[in-house]
Amino acid sequence: MTEKPVAADASSARIEVLLVGMNGDLRGKMIPIKAEDKVWKNTVRLPASTQSLDIWGDDNDDITRISLTLGDPDGICVADRNSLTTLPWGPEGSKQVLATMHKLDGKPHEICPRAILANVLKRFEAKGLTPVVATELEFYVVEPDFRDTGKPMPPKALVMNGEVEGFQLYDMRATAAMEDYLETIRRYCDDMGLPADATTAEFGPGQFEVNLLHKADAMAAADDCIYLKRVADFAARRHGLKATCMAKPYGDHAGSGLHVHCSIIDKDGKNILDAKGGDPAKLKSITAGMLKSMQEAQLIFAPFANSYRRFQPGSFAPDKIDWGFGNRGTAIRIPDKDGPAARIEHRVAGADANPHLLLAAILGGILLGLDEDLDPGPVTSPDSAPENPDMLTYDFLTAVERFRASDFIRDIFGAEYQRIYGDTKRKEAMAFLRTVSSFDYQTYLPRI
Repeated sequence: MTEKPVAADASSARIEVLLVGMNGDLRGKMIPIKAEDKVWKNTVRLPASTQSLDIWGDDNDDITRISLTLGDPDGICVADRNSLTTLPWGPEGSKQVLATMHKLDGKPHEICPRAILANVLKRFEAKGLTPVVATELEFYVVEPDFRDTGKPMPPKALVMNGEVEGFQLYDMRATAAMEDYLETIRRYCDDMGLPADATTAEFGPGQFEVNLLHKADAMAAADDCIYLKRVADFAARRHGLKATCMAKPYGDHAGSGLHVHCSIIDKDGKNILDAKGGDPAKLKSITAGMLKSMQEAQLIFAPFANSYRRFQPGSFAPDKIDWGFGNRGTAIRIPDKDGPAARIEHRVAGADANPHLLLAAILGGILLGLDEDLDPGPVTSPDSAPENPDMLTYDFLTAVERFRASDFIRDIFGAEYQRIYGDTKRKEAMAFLRTVSSFDYQTYLPRI
């Protein structure tokens, strides 16, 4: 793989102002660097409906009622200086920054994912607590001809006679075969100041995971994660490849997850989850809060029809609402219960999840366990498992209806976002159900 050169003409340097959309997509404006002062004077505007676009890019005004119904009004893109970083694949001197959508009256817009997460973080701040968050992102790299073939194919470096070479979990030969691409990711992360740590080969052909180090700023952690998705994408383009965070691009290979680690510190910087060698009561209570809200929030963890192909028995994607100590088969894993590293790992979300909405849902569940002493139920271990545990759904529409009816979701995301997100996703689910696939024809047309 030969890396294509980066444009070096500094006169074309730019700053990209980016908004996080409903589906974790980034939309925004490209502004010449000489006009950067516009960004910090809050004069950059985009239609507020930009953040309600569905997966096809439709504003669904009949559902959202915030586009042509209102004249498609502008919102103000308020850039967050904490997210300002370089644009390593752009002309020299280029930058990028994430923004929160505000209404013209100056208030954060209820449809902005960053604003939703900020509201959840205010609840922790009111308790004198700070979530410490780290993410682990899995993704696939595929050949760029998917637009012509209509399906993904692993990078040629991992294929022999048209067949993949087998499972590649932690296989250093797989990382060596993709070394140029992975090195570009590392360089981009370094240039941007992203706290990228370990990079590993995962089960699937061309599947990799990049871990981001923990931050005592959940907004920054979500920003880092969405930037990492962008890094994986643009690094792939640089090498003539395509990176995808699609949860299940191959039916017969592992899906891609987005795991979240979280601990909580008080005003003195002490981890309140530290069991200090005793019973991890606080850990178990916040685990119970996340389990209690898990079915209702599954649409955030699995936001698309394809997401539900990942929840399969016997895979590393959990299908039960359960928990365990060090158990990677459970929905909530407790890696450590003692000391500063005492934390939970939330293992449900796919790589296709919106990081800001994902953290809002997880932290919202944690709040339930902070406000009450909750019991997570029997622990899942190699020796025992609860009988008849509650299950995550395999069905997109079921997750949509649970989300739309949930008091928890209404409390964490607000009634208006619950309506807009839920109704938009219901439209997507119905479109999926109405579509007759080639597999339908292949299976049923000759036989029925």
